[in-house]
Amino acid sequence: MTVDLEVLPDAGSVARRAAMLFVETVRAAHADGRDAHVVVTGGGTGISVLAEIAQHADELDWARVHVWWGDERFVPHDSNDRNDVQADEALLAQVVIPTEQVHRVPASDGPYGDDPDAAAAAYAEELARHAPAGAPGPLFDVLMLGMGEEGHTASIFPHSPAAADARPVCAVRDCPKPPPTRVTMTWELLSHATEVWMMTTGAGKAAAVEAALSGADRMAVPAAGPQGRERTRWLLDQSAAGRLPS
Repeated sequence: MTVDLEVLPDAGSVARRAAMLFVETVRAAHADGRDAHVVVTGGGTGISVLAEIAQHADELDWARVHVWWGDERFVPHDSNDRNDVQADEALLAQVVIPTEQVHRVPASDGPYGDDPDAAAAAYAEELARHAPAGAPGPLFDVLMLGMGEEGHTASIFPHSPAAADARPVCAVRDCPKPPPTRVTMTWELLSHATEVWMMTTGAGKAAAVEAALSGADRMAVPAAGPQGRERTRWLLDQSAAGRLPS
């Protein structure tokens, strides 16, 4: 497994670079005769990446793309807090993709009601339906993640129950950032990808970036945990890389 570190001038450059890599990755899957399975993320950087991908939407065959989320806020389906609502606005509403290939985490007003454990179990079942025998989910072509200032990624926060959960997907309660209830992939799925991309911008992330790239324990700095089967990419702006050796 290769670890690639790219330091780009600013947040916009990170988004544009990730979008270019996304197009290359999806095209490569299609050239191999496969549908592409991609995991997208929310947050400022993640949604900026999706908006940049939208600028290249006509370069891809979206009928052969499956979209998943590494985590989701457990709120009503139309809440602006949901990652998928933001993703719809930035990208998905602008492409022709079969509804059944956009794999959304059930919402708090969905078929499982206000039960995040049931929603997590349903999402795990959906992942398993698209998995090779014995695997927890499809082998994702790319799994995109961001990180928080304290080092969380997806909705796994430092020293939280989710950081020790052995299931592929779990409910998260009492998150230190609102909204407090979420559903997240855990370690097994967050490393079930050919490539994992950690896309991070801003000086507030610099200490966590330094810790994650210096071999911190994933319980303390969850962003250190996900690893791609073939490559792990860190796409940083200069501010987020500010504490790394030159």
